Amino acid sequence: MLLDYLDIFTTVLGLLYIWLEYHASIWLWPVGVVMPALDVVLYWRHGLYGDAGMACYYTLAAVYGWFFWRFRRTRKKHEPLPIVYMPRKQYLPVVVFFFLAWAATYYVLVTWTDSTVPVLDSFTNALSFVGLWALARKYLEQWLFWIVVDVVCCVLYVHKGIPFKALLYGLYVIIAIAGYIKWKKQAKHVKVKH
Repeated sequence: MLLDYLDIFTTVLGLLYIWLEYHASIWLWPVGVVMPALDVVLYWRHGLYGDAGMACYYTLAAVYGWFFWRFRRTRKKHEPLPIVYMPRKQYLPVVVFFFLAWAATYYVLVTWTDSTVPVLDSFTNALSFVGLWALARKYLEQWLFWIVVDVVCCVLYVHKGIPFKALLYGLYVIIAIAGYIKWKKQAKHVKVKH
């Protein structure tokens, strides 16, 4: 197996990204633009077409998240967006969206690609849509979505021969658990209008 330098470089960026996310730093978003843009190439070369498409989405979503964190403020204009619990009214729409996104991504993968892992590839993509949306709003529950995505991706990347990315996602699981605990201590029970 040849050493894939793009795998290593995007893994380093991924470590920086998760560290910034753990600390709820707005600087996670610029890293979140560069890393997935490079991941498009990495995943495409390894036949993970759903993940390549997802990396395109991640790039655009990072721009959105950066804007949302930068300009969305609390009623006190100088305070940044707080970490909050996801409103219960969001649960059903999130679940429905997840299953629709999973089905649509699966359909695209089996219809237009030669993906050998369409079920898992589409699953992680659909749940990542939800996770990024929740992260952009600083919902505590975003960490729970990422824990599931990271476990599945770790296994998937081992299977597809991307070892550094697999190690990164294994580490993501640990950091996501720690992030959930940290953010839970800071989370506020407030009603946020979106």
